[in-house]
Amino acid sequence: MSTGALKYHERTKHSPRSVREGSTGLNFDNKPRPYKAYVDLPSIPLAERIRPPQQPALSAIAEPTPDGDSRYGRDPDRETVTTLCYYAAGITKAIELRNRTKLFRAAATTGALYHVDLYVVCGDLEGSGDGSSGDPDLDLEAGVYHFDPRTCSLDVLREGDHRGVLAAASEYEAVAEAPLSIVATSTWWRNAWKYETRTVRHAFWDSGTTLANLLAVAHALDYRADVVTGFADRPVADLLGVDPEREAPLEIVPIGADAPVPSSAAADIDPIDPATEPLSPNEREFPLIHEAWQAGTLEDGTAVASWRAGGPTGNRTIGTRDPGDGERVPLEPVDHDRSSSRPLHRTIRRRGSCREYEREPISFRQLSTVLDRAVRGVPMDVRGGGERSETGADPPLSFVDPYLIVNGVDGLESGSYHYHPDAGELERLQSGEFRREASHLALDQRLGGDAAVCVYFLTDLEDIVDALGDRGYRAAQLEAALTAGRLYLGTYAHRTLGGTGLTFYDDVATDFFAPRAVRQTPMFLYTIGRPA
Repeated sequence: MSTGALKYHERTKHSPRSVREGSTGLNFDNKPRPYKAYVDLPSIPLAERIRPPQQPALSAIAEPTPDGDSRYGRDPDRETVTTLCYYAAGITKAIELRNRTKLFRAAATTGALYHVDLYVVCGDLEGSGDGSSGDPDLDLEAGVYHFDPRTCSLDVLREGDHRGVLAAASEYEAVAEAPLSIVATSTWWRNAWKYETRTVRHAFWDSGTTLANLLAVAHALDYRADVVTGFADRPVADLLGVDPEREAPLEIVPIGADAPVPSSAAADIDPIDPATEPLSPNEREFPLIHEAWQAGTLEDGTAVASWRAGGPTGNRTIGTRDPGDGERVPLEPVDHDRSSSRPLHRTIRRRGSCREYEREPISFRQLSTVLDRAVRGVPMDVRGGGERSETGADPPLSFVDPYLIVNGVDGLESGSYHYHPDAGELERLQSGEFRREASHLALDQRLGGDAAVCVYFLTDLEDIVDALGDRGYRAAQLEAALTAGRLYLGTYAHRTLGGTGLTFYDDVATDFFAPRAVRQTPMFLYTIGRPA
């Protein structure tokens, strides 16, 4: 059994002692810029082509990936790329704080450090207007591009159709059939400036919330979109011109279908090393970050196919716990006709990270609706061994269990619960108000105790690594984070609700949910309540 991921997770756990003894001051003079800035690359402006997705957010996050054809009657084009990138990683609001303007992105990221970048790899995308006559203003030539949130533009890295590189690296049919794919990366130092070696965790937390937006937008536009976690890492890094010791590829998201990679599409490439502006005066390195990432790498397409075959199939899950004999409480979600109709684009713009909760209860129907829509599983390549289920028998979650601490929900007894999304039921583990405990678990932050609900995602990492090796750690972290990203959207679709992710004491959280959670460890914590 490989131990890279297990050792990394153990070494980066928070405990009351580690937080007390490990806190250091931040050097704001050395704070890295939150953008990647190329020195001298051509760019393509996008800002004129933002098309707000109108589908209700609660519908967009609940929809499984569509089969392909867009309801707008056209293939992906420059407008599609703009909408996808802007609502996943663009600047959606500016707030004046202490005589300075703070810019916020579409998705939540740890410390607002924005270390996740998006790259577009596409064939020729031709504007098609109503689906029949071409519109050259919507064209985007085949190439490899970097999305720049500062200017809402695409930096041109390579010209030509290089989708063959991603198809060969991933050995995944959806990538080989997609007219475009979006690759998410993490620039380690942009997060490690504050969080040091925990940045590998945050890479998947923050790419997960970003991809939750991306999938929701793609599905709102009725494009098929999957998350591909299995690929040969080095060819993808070379395609983007990044050095994994500084910036590493995390996931591939193929968008659309029925555009097979032609045999002429490049599968071999010459190296590129485009110059970028320094991130800060003194960029520090943390060897444990690269070691943890390196431990989960795959060499080639053959290794990828073998790795993916170890994933869960049918009703099988990895790292989760069976239900017990506790009292069951069925959820009471509102149906689609009566649920919030707030459009996805307005929900994304409204989304924030709540900094103070009122100790006022939320309704059981609100909680039920958010859980019902958001916790339905992630369309990931590693589920089903890479094959899409034809029967719908796949479980909603494959690698993580949702546990709840409920302290303020009308119509639901306070206590701790194990959520079973396949049955739409909460299983009560303990009764009682746990505000003090909820605050302590959340790194002694008051927000944890003031929240109406704390949702923890836990997994058995030894089971994960036994089945999927060190790369399984990425899949478990990502499933938790992407589901939490959907919880963000489901929460902010409701006018009276707010939410935020919080950090936690790992082993204290495990102990709190014991005995059900024995040997499990938390991947993500999301809280819901009424904003103050």
